[in-house]
Amino acid sequence: MSYNIPEKLRFKDTHEWVEDLGNNTYRVGISDYASKHIGDVTFVELPELDSSVEAGDTECVVETVKSSEDIFFPVSGTITAVNEDLEDAPENVNDDCYGEGWLFEIKADDSKAFNELMSATEYAAFLEEQE
Repeated sequence: MSYNIPEKLRFKDTHEWVEDLGNNTYRVGISDYASKHIGDVTFVELPELDSSVEAGDTECVVETVKSSEDIFFPVSGTITAVNEDLEDAPENVNDDCYGEGWLFEIKADDSKAFNELMSATEYAAFLEEQE
């Protein structure tokens, strides 16, 4: 199976994507691979706005008809935005994971953790090993 892996994004091995919005602010969602494997999303529990988060923690959950998946924070920082549209349209996570299906934005403490994430090329190679 082939997956959409945009070059401009970075990825975690837990299948979150991260987009650099500038000024140490990052938008986060789940990858095309994840959106195709978790099943139909029925609900998204988003992190609390203005909350401080640590890289690797989970305060965001994507629920599907068959499971509940934790979303890991890729960087430490403060939640500056959440995608409130998912409340009425959680299927956007499946239908447009890199666009309307984004989950939240983080103002990071620094850019180090972002720079350590996988590039699109590295993530593609990682997926090949998984299959």
